[in-house]
Amino acid sequence: MIEMNWLVIYPELLLLVLACAVALVDLFVTDPKRRPTFWLAQASLAVVAALHFSYVQGGVTLYGMQNMVVADPMGHLLAFFAAIATMVTIAYAQPYIGAREMLKGEFFSLSMFSLLGICVMVSANNFLVVYLGLELMSLSLYALVALRRDSAVATEAAMKYFVLGALASGFLLYGLSMMYGATGTLEIPGVFDVIGKGEANGTVLVFGLVFIVAGLGFKLGAAPFHMWVPDVYHGAPTAVTLLIAGAPKLAAFGMTIRLLVEGLLGLAVDWQQMLLVMAVVSLAIGNFAAIAQSNLKRMLAYSAIAQMGFMLLALASGVVSGNTLSAGNAYSSAMFYMVAYTLTTLGSIGLLMLLSREGFESEDINDLAGLGRRAPWMAGVMAVFMFSLTGIPPTVGFYAKLAVLQALITTNIDLYLWIAVAAVLLSLIGAFYYLRVIKVMFFDEPPAGAPAVSQGSGVSALLAVNGAAVLLLGIMPGGLMAMCRDAIVKALAT
Repeated sequence: MIEMNWLVIYPELLLLVLACAVALVDLFVTDPKRRPTFWLAQASLAVVAALHFSYVQGGVTLYGMQNMVVADPMGHLLAFFAAIATMVTIAYAQPYIGAREMLKGEFFSLSMFSLLGICVMVSANNFLVVYLGLELMSLSLYALVALRRDSAVATEAAMKYFVLGALASGFLLYGLSMMYGATGTLEIPGVFDVIGKGEANGTVLVFGLVFIVAGLGFKLGAAPFHMWVPDVYHGAPTAVTLLIAGAPKLAAFGMTIRLLVEGLLGLAVDWQQMLLVMAVVSLAIGNFAAIAQSNLKRMLAYSAIAQMGFMLLALASGVVSGNTLSAGNAYSSAMFYMVAYTLTTLGSIGLLMLLSREGFESEDINDLAGLGRRAPWMAGVMAVFMFSLTGIPPTVGFYAKLAVLQALITTNIDLYLWIAVAAVLLSLIGAFYYLRVIKVMFFDEPPAGAPAVSQGSGVSALLAVNGAAVLLLGIMPGGLMAMCRDAIVKALAT
């Protein structure tokens, strides 16, 4: 069902108003712990998440703003998960930023503006709206990385992130401008129609496609466009690292579906090959480089590169049949994988913040030594997250990897079997550095003078819920997978 309705942007307008309200209210808050601002931001995000989820349940596709914006189940579901991820990130971050003079209104309002950019990106039906959402999200994250102005490391990370992010945005913008020159339209469905009719200049289309895929590779953090990921993850305050590692990955996935699948479907034979190369290279570079890391944040950064490679395998395995691409298992598996990865990343980096204290960053792998004795349940939860990233049952990461491999092989077993085998072997290499973390926690002696771990806070309870969700979704993944499949099918049906 398709209707023309300006209310299509109501969730984004509400989020904009609430983000401005948080910034204004913070001017009058004198509490050094900023509790009123924290709770107002959380309540605002909860309202936005509930609104998006209600629209997912409605299952209606609406167009608005002269067809520049589309509100379909896929966009609303991604926005819902992004809002939940931002809420969880802020909850994990509140004690951490409070001990580092970062507990300011800017942190909460910029986090909400980055979410607004994400919501705009996943609901874009026009090249200009895609770029608008991307820049809103990116500029907010650049500022957040540099929020701790007295830290030279954070400032350096912000500069690297800004320069390489601007380069990626330039690639994407140049590619979109070439697509506009070749097709004469900025609307994503219009580009699809022109390419399908064969009326566009093929040479310009291919060049534009190369730049678009390169820009998407930067935003996904996939090799060979991954060079910013480890430095930014390491240099940014851990709370901001989690903001970058969580919800923006969902936005990058949504933008990839909008541009490549909904707009450039007629060029699928070309961009599928590019994505397959990026996927294999990401799996290789991410897993091999992570082995050499002693810093947990850098290890998780290279892990993210490898995880994006696995997700790209699903994106590249859609079935081409004439001018249509099967929505089925391929894209729903990729979406499920992104949600599962985001959920696991929230917990793993959130636990690092919980173990940190004023004047000490729990970033080195050796900082977890003996955690099984100092805080057994925390070590157990961290083990669940590591098992999930490895892909060991019964965690959600296992089912996510299984779904991707199943989609890859069922598409064309003769063509993709060896790629699937290579992905499994590279994942086995990745198991080394994930299981090393578990070995350090349970079998190494705790460092001398290691302080007791605080275990009674609300953040600890949230961590337990996070770990339980990773297990439960691994045991009963059917509901989430069905939601992802339904959202993808409805988005591509229009």
